[in-house]
Amino acid sequence: MKLQDLYQKAIRFAGEKHGDQKMPASKSSYLAHLSNVAMEVLLAGQNEDGFDIELAVQASILHDTLEDTDTTFEELKEVFGLEVADAVLALSKNEELEPDQQIPDSLARIRLQPKEIWAVKLADRISNMQEPPESWDKNKRIAYQLAARMILMHLKGGNAYLEERLEEKILEYDQYIN
Repeated sequence: MKLQDLYQKAIRFAGEKHGDQKMPASKSSYLAHLSNVAMEVLLAGQNEDGFDIELAVQASILHDTLEDTDTTFEELKEVFGLEVADAVLALSKNEELEPDQQIPDSLARIRLQPKEIWAVKLADRISNMQEPPESWDKNKRIAYQLAARMILMHLKGGNAYLEERLEEKILEYDQYIN
């Protein structure tokens, strides 16, 4: 299947699953976030030899379906295959853990995945490093930036292009804290 067809299949599936979900503190459809993550991954793939762009694009578009919708692992596996389903599972927080353990746990599981999945997590955080919701106080904003630094540190060596992009976004995020 061509990359464009895989993208369209994944974005239709995600659109149906995420429904009317909006981006936090925005009126934009959640598909805008998924598309932004996929765009970052597409550009990252151009900068790395041997990058499995088909896996990365599908995982980037589907990365929140297990965490934020009623999609099951079995459903993802049936529609997109085991490799994509495993990737999305690794990218999903384990809600049964304490909140301060969720990101470290997910990062440990991502590190067991191919580097393309590392790239998806880096791209996800790049996309999320926008102006935070007004309801976030300074401590929440600082914690979010620190989580981005943790992601960058643990996924170092995953994709140099996206690591540089995330570092830039972390520095730019200072404007929302100071």
